[in-house]
Amino acid sequence: MKLFIDSERKKASILLIYTGGTIGMKMDPADMALKPFDFSQILAEVPELGKFAYRIDSFVSEKIIDSSDVEPSLWQSLALLIEEKYDDYDGFVILHGTDTMAYSASALSFMLDKLSKPVIFTGSQLPIGVARTDGKENLISSVEIAAAKDDDGHALVPEVCICFDNMLMRGNRTTKVNSDNFRAFRSENYPLLAEAGIHIKYNRANIRYPDDPECKVKAMPLLDTRVSVLKIHPGITPQVVRNILCGEETRAVIMETYGSGNAPSKEWFLDIVREAIAMDKILVNVTQCLAGTVDMDLYATGKKLKDAGVIGCRDITVESALAKLFHLMGNYESNDEVRQMLDMNLRGEISK
Repeated sequence: MKLFIDSERKKASILLIYTGGTIGMKMDPADMALKPFDFSQILAEVPELGKFAYRIDSFVSEKIIDSSDVEPSLWQSLALLIEEKYDDYDGFVILHGTDTMAYSASALSFMLDKLSKPVIFTGSQLPIGVARTDGKENLISSVEIAAAKDDDGHALVPEVCICFDNMLMRGNRTTKVNSDNFRAFRSENYPLLAEAGIHIKYNRANIRYPDDPECKVKAMPLLDTRVSVLKIHPGITPQVVRNILCGEETRAVIMETYGSGNAPSKEWFLDIVREAIAMDKILVNVTQCLAGTVDMDLYATGKKLKDAGVIGCRDITVESALAKLFHLMGNYESNDEVRQMLDMNLRGEISK
């Protein structure tokens, strides 16, 4: 449905994609329940969008999904939709629930190859129809950033990003850290791509640009989701560790370790790690800390993991590690190839 067109003043065309989440909810006066509102009325809810004079079309998912119910099938649908509509729009804004937004943004960053246009995820902590909602500012900033171009007509931010609370962050560097505050997301290991104040300040040195700004995106929808996550904690038992690391249906395991990549040095723990490696499991070491990096050469406990065959993924987030594994395993049958690719910086997800 077409929301706004001014053929003489048109600056850009944006596709607004609603998948679900708080931002698209409005209180029904009949029963006071939050329900999705009609996106054909988005200008009535956010009249400020009309002042941009952009062409903004909307696409509403056939089934509105609560953030907690997001599955990889949604990512596949989004990647294919963006590939299909790529030539028709200058940028894409995806409205999404906050709980799994960092997972979805990470996944899309790997699934959209040769991206040269903005794909901006946003949402809100309060419904857009509520007086103090953060949804309006998040949406307005996202649309403006998705439409922004340089003097040559190329996108200023040709990446998959999350725009929240006046901050634009690389999607695969982002984690949700607060469920009560408008500043719900953080990108602790990578600086902001842009900041929205009186003006939007673009930190262009932090933004990834394609070699060919005219290239066309290619969707890579193949995913292999046989990944488990093991969070190391005091008192963890051999049975729990073995069940996860050596699970029959598991091809890879993300080990959330302490600090710079440390785990128990007990022999039983290392024996199970070696057992899993002998089964050709892909074991990835990611820190539990919000900031910092895995360095398995720093302490003896980390060195033992490295010697056993565990792969250190530096400063990657858990969300990004999961998405990267899904993507690589979906496209490479050989676990050795996956291991080699894990160490490569594919979409700016890890520091060099």
